Amino acid sequence: MGFLDWISGLFGSKSSITLTEFQTLSTTAYYKRLAVETCIDLIANTLTRCEFQTFENGKEKRGENYYLLNVQPNQNQNASEFIHSLVNHLIMKNECLVIMQNEQLYIADGWVKNEFTLKENYYTEVQIGDLTFQKVFRESEVLYFKLNDRNIMEVINGLYDDYGKLIASAIGYYKRKNNKRILIKGDFLRPQDEEIQKLIDQMFEKQLSDWFNADKPGVGFQLQKGYELEDMSDSKSGVAQNSTSRDIAELVNDVINYVAMAFHVPRGLLKGDVADIEKQMDAFLLFCIKPIAELIQDEFNRKMYTKEEYLKRTYLKVDTNNLKVVDITQLATAADKLFAIGGLSINDILTMLGKEPIDEEWANKRYVTKNYQEADT
Repeated sequence: MGFLDWISGLFGSKSSITLTEFQTLSTTAYYKRLAVETCIDLIANTLTRCEFQTFENGKEKRGENYYLLNVQPNQNQNASEFIHSLVNHLIMKNECLVIMQNEQLYIADGWVKNEFTLKENYYTEVQIGDLTFQKVFRESEVLYFKLNDRNIMEVINGLYDDYGKLIASAIGYYKRKNNKRILIKGDFLRPQDEEIQKLIDQMFEKQLSDWFNADKPGVGFQLQKGYELEDMSDSKSGVAQNSTSRDIAELVNDVINYVAMAFHVPRGLLKGDVADIEKQMDAFLLFCIKPIAELIQDEFNRKMYTKEEYLKRTYLKVDTNNLKVVDITQLATAADKLFAIGGLSINDILTMLGKEPIDEEWANKRYVTKNYQEADT
């Protein structure tokens, strides 16, 4: 791959791009990177709070799979690092391949997928770090996650092709409009020897540069006889007021808004706004987190359990119920009501509060108050 081809890939476009354009746009690419990476961190950090619950014949049981998914998927990663890597692959590549070796889970960095319609897919050239496996992995032997039918990052990259140029242009315009421009009037056509020209150059290069240096607390300027300086800067005439740093910020905000929309992340959460935080969290969990959690849950269930086991309620569940921070005082009335109608046990309530359950039989029993009875009695 050539250098310019690599540049084109960086900005998500197959069209040609010149080295000059790359130098202009390379710094502005960080605005897109900031928005995308913030989305990845927000989604991954939320998913790490989910508990991977394992059930056997309808009863929750903590076994090998529970430890694998909640504590240590492999000897080099904990569960949080594993989820962050999985989400990063899902968003950046739109897909993620997980293989199991020696009863441990590893996320592949590269692979070749061989797809078929009426028979099982298989994967070759599976790479993890600097190790490339020579074996063939069948579909039933791997966990393959695909976020969307089409890679949304390609849309974001294509959109940013134009927005990156707009941001670069806005930055350049802002600099030009707020730059100092001095008109120097004088007799420049008189005969000049080398020594005189040297002194003139010194005045322009040394004195003017010192004069415009904002870091100097004070500076003097020696204006030679026969010369006149006139300030032609836009800021003097007020034209620069039409171009402020807020113009650039608004373009960057557009990029953040588009990225947030692409990944179904509320814009306020992405920017750190706390206004209507509960509504934002509800939308975030409903449209972003729960679909990804179900994607992960479904793939684990269809690959790690047989059809017969699943129908007998031996399966894995990604619990998203504890993602919201709940005030215990707000929960008290609802918990009491659910406990009174037998909906919750003491241990159920303790688990909802993030406490350890009590190892007593009575704590798992459900109770119904005598206020409730059958309608026909």
